[in-house]
Amino acid sequence: MNPALSHLMAYPFERLAALKAPFTPPSHLPHIALSIGEPRHAPPAFAIDALRAHLAQLGSYPATRGLPQLRAAGAQWLGRRFGLTAGSVDPERAVLPVNGTREALFAFVQAVIDRSKPDPLVLMPNPCYQIYEGAALLAGATPWYLDTTSANGFLPDLDAVPEHIWQRCQLLFLCSPGNPVGSVMDLAYLKRALELAERYDFIIASDECYADLYDDPSQPPPSLLSAAQALGVSDFARCMSFHSLSKRSSLPGLRSGLVAGSPALIAPFLLYRTYHGCAMSLPVQHASIAAWSDDAHVEENRALYRRKFDRVLPILAEAFEVQRPAGGFYVWLDVGGDDTAFTAGLYAQQNVTVVPGSYLGREAGRRNPGAGRIRISLVAEEEECVQAVRRIRDYALHNPLRN
Repeated sequence: MNPALSHLMAYPFERLAALKAPFTPPSHLPHIALSIGEPRHAPPAFAIDALRAHLAQLGSYPATRGLPQLRAAGAQWLGRRFGLTAGSVDPERAVLPVNGTREALFAFVQAVIDRSKPDPLVLMPNPCYQIYEGAALLAGATPWYLDTTSANGFLPDLDAVPEHIWQRCQLLFLCSPGNPVGSVMDLAYLKRALELAERYDFIIASDECYADLYDDPSQPPPSLLSAAQALGVSDFARCMSFHSLSKRSSLPGLRSGLVAGSPALIAPFLLYRTYHGCAMSLPVQHASIAAWSDDAHVEENRALYRRKFDRVLPILAEAFEVQRPAGGFYVWLDVGGDDTAFTAGLYAQQNVTVVPGSYLGREAGRRNPGAGRIRISLVAEEEECVQAVRRIRDYALHNPLRN
């Protein structure tokens, strides 16, 4: 067996299930799960119609590169969404369909880590999506954690990384809007990351699966590709961006996304994927073409999340200090004490499930930067979210925690 398997930490939701197991919540309160970031808004009907219309094509093997129409739809969306120069994203050389960002993020690390070089590092935000860590370990690299805290605006402090760490870095993970905080990396930040990548010769994997969920309509989050273009890097050297229909279009079960970036990275990643066995079925490709080609349903989706934040944040503010996130659909809430105790007690008394922040972070320095916080996923229907945060408020007021 791969010895690195022994270094993998249990997934947060496995740990959460074990935390909840000893408790029986009150039966008169219906369970509300705000733990998993699984969008539950209605998916666009036209995408489902496109899926159904092509079910007969399940009798054909799909190509790993995907249909030309799908790559073109992805390239056109990138241009529209991020204001990229027309034709700058070549659908033939710079775009690949993937089965959601989770699959692609993991596979990309396996493809790009050079094990012939000693002690490769993969740098990542802390807390972060655990796939980054597991992918690094199984690729034979060592994760290096960049704590994100209120002191640094919940963004990795790139200038605090020692030079000897950059010299060993082969891959830097970025996530904007961030999971779990919702912080957004502006163009200046992304340009700084690219300057470091150029200086120290590493790749940037930019997880942008929440890029279409943002609060301020006048300031949509930029892409790593936007920063590359602003720097005059026309071939997107060292860049790979990851996008998904799960969050954008409320289609998590479709398992559909795309990667876009440097053709010099896309080509070997395509080679890897032909062996990886991850071609997207043709009905899913047609549904994806429909979803990437429409923006109206995405604006409706954003409006639903904005309305949830409008309603839940004032309720939470009755018991906590709250901050409205710039993007995503999470509330990263400081509970003032033990996050696991808060999560367990909330479930036992109020039948609401959230995720302890410490399960999403690592104790790489003096303290796990997720400790003392919980992640609330505003994925349920609006009234359920409102009911859940009222219970969270009531639980906090009757069970105060203070460091």
